[in-house]
Amino acid sequence: MPETNRASAQIAPAQSGPNLWSEYEIEAKTSLTDRVLRNLKHGDAFAVMDAHGDIGTVSETAEGLFYRDTRFLSLLELRVEGKRPLLLSSAVHEDKAALSVELTNPDLRIGDVRLPRDTIFLHRTKLLWRAVCYERINVRNFGPVPLKLRIDLLFGADYHDMFEVRGTQRLQRGASTAEVIGPDRVEFCYIGLDQIERRTIIEASPVPVVIDRHRMTMEVELGCDEQRSLFLTVSCLDVAEKSLPPVNFFAAYRETRRARRGATAQIATVTTSSHAFNEMLCRAKSDVYTLITWGEHGPYPYAGIPWFNTVFGRDGIITAMLMLWIDPEIARGVLRTLAATQAPLVDPDADAQPGKILHEMRHGEMARLREVPFGRYYGTIDATPLFLMLAGQYLERTGDLATIQAIWPNICSALRWLDDYGDRDGDGFIEYARARQSGLANQGWKDSHDAVFHADGSDAPGAIALCEVQAYAYAAKQHASVMARRLGHTDMASRLTNEAERLRGNFESAFWCEELGTYALALDGSKRPCLVSASNAGHALFAGIAAPDRAKRVAANLLAPAGCSGWGIRTLAMGEPRYNPMSYHNGSVWPHDNALIAIGLGRYGLRTEASRVFSAIFDAGRHQDMSRLPELFCGFTRKPHRAPTPYPVACAPQAWSAAAVFGLLGACLGLELKHEEDEIEFHEPVMPDFLDEVVIRNLRLGASRADVRLHRYGSDVTANVLSRDGSAKILISK
Repeated sequence: MPETNRASAQIAPAQSGPNLWSEYEIEAKTSLTDRVLRNLKHGDAFAVMDAHGDIGTVSETAEGLFYRDTRFLSLLELRVEGKRPLLLSSAVHEDKAALSVELTNPDLRIGDVRLPRDTIFLHRTKLLWRAVCYERINVRNFGPVPLKLRIDLLFGADYHDMFEVRGTQRLQRGASTAEVIGPDRVEFCYIGLDQIERRTIIEASPVPVVIDRHRMTMEVELGCDEQRSLFLTVSCLDVAEKSLPPVNFFAAYRETRRARRGATAQIATVTTSSHAFNEMLCRAKSDVYTLITWGEHGPYPYAGIPWFNTVFGRDGIITAMLMLWIDPEIARGVLRTLAATQAPLVDPDADAQPGKILHEMRHGEMARLREVPFGRYYGTIDATPLFLMLAGQYLERTGDLATIQAIWPNICSALRWLDDYGDRDGDGFIEYARARQSGLANQGWKDSHDAVFHADGSDAPGAIALCEVQAYAYAAKQHASVMARRLGHTDMASRLTNEAERLRGNFESAFWCEELGTYALALDGSKRPCLVSASNAGHALFAGIAAPDRAKRVAANLLAPAGCSGWGIRTLAMGEPRYNPMSYHNGSVWPHDNALIAIGLGRYGLRTEASRVFSAIFDAGRHQDMSRLPELFCGFTRKPHRAPTPYPVACAPQAWSAAAVFGLLGACLGLELKHEEDEIEFHEPVMPDFLDEVVIRNLRLGASRADVRLHRYGSDVTANVLSRDGSAKILISK
């Protein structure tokens, strides 16, 4: 996952031991689950608000209007006659285009007149478009007499870098100013230590009757059953980037809805017999396409809000994998973006070597100044083999040899990195160790400082070879072999196949733990196995490196009570020395982790087991706000009549969590789209008990498209082709 590890973020001297807080952990001063939060996103801008649509009414939260890793607005509060309105309802539109908030007045006195509560109705509509937050406040009088209302808007801008919001302390900051620049607008300006000028312009309509640097006051006269609208725009301006002037509210609303419709017009859609699952599917689709940002190389799913609204290599790749059968265009954008940002040189400060795939990219002041190393940071051991896996999966799914040909130099460079830099000691395994103390100590997806350890609870010293990374490398070379053969490089293809098979044999010898019935979490720098039962072993099934008989034992281990909480498979089995169901990586449940494991179970014909995982994650999702799967939740054992326990600072939405819904469904249906064979196959499909029917429409393979209905009769699943256009064969195998 991204570079967070969820505790203090203050820079600390290097130490060892399980109680050390990592340098870049998120300081949990407040919990994201304490309050109902709403968020909007467009491009590099996003907003986190409370249910009222306000920002910053409680201190030390992640609320704000952010642009390119900087908080451009830290306070925005609406008041009626000096009082905060009462909340009626708050919801983000299903297409994620806007937030609607319905409010009413508390009991008020206006002069000598008493205004009972529920007399005034306020409807706030907020949206983001091109780094501008637009708001319409509709005010309606349901009272028996005309009245004049005072509406106040309070605002402020602290220009905190995202890492400051997360808790990192800074010794120095730039200079900020605030001034009234017109009868209807206020400007905040911050000149950072990086000499970049960042400005926030707040503009209101109609013209306020009173305005100062932190407040606008408007008067609204309303007759009986009369309504008026107020408008507010908040523009985020970064002189390092080109910006367009704001448009009016209605034009922005039309454009954001049009953009969303365009982005999803060609994707496959799914409806089922379960209303609850349909809601989860709609939310998942909305979240994925909200997080997708269109750049010069195509669409890229940013990792999550609030902490990770930027390019992350691993997250983008896995999201694209999980969405591949729904929308392969996401994979194409991810491949092209990561090829364009592939490391060209050795840079120890960025943990970069030639051919390595990006971990994350930040644009804020602290990254520019290298107060944090994440401007372009490559401290991930798995993004490079995952990049190669995605390229192979994309080619199999689409037959788009032109894209593979275009990024072939990057693919070859990534393969060289595996051998020249990834295998640090020449033993055939891929290991990591950070080049600088400022880099991430652990560089797999479980990148918490305490996520890799031995069975006695001690740290694993030296360069670490993770279980799942060897599996990814095996699959990467297999996929690269296929791509090489398709491009006519037959000698290279044969060599890669042999290397993959050699790695598979070495992996089985070094990582299998007979006494645990699963694969070791990792090998330490002395090649001693970490004899720990963790979800990492499930990724060996996902990548296909596991021997079939051992895959069944891994499945049994993961789905045993110690491994599965009832809400999903835990990252670490209960009873292991660092097990903590409230930890980030040592006992929590991650939807994307479960989806990859379910795909692996299906790969080995264990679809009933995959269905169990699917059902557990679905049940967990039904208890979440808006049926949204968060980044993770706690791994406490499931108990009757209780919901899963939230993780206090989990991102929601999170791209790979949202995409997990589609990965789980595809795994259980055994859905395979093979361009070269011109086949859409449902291989030994299984449906969990909460589904009786699944209808997939606009399922595309090359020039073909199909609508397919699958129905469950007990444990049997049948398929009917509702419509078909093109030559693709549609098969169901048992």
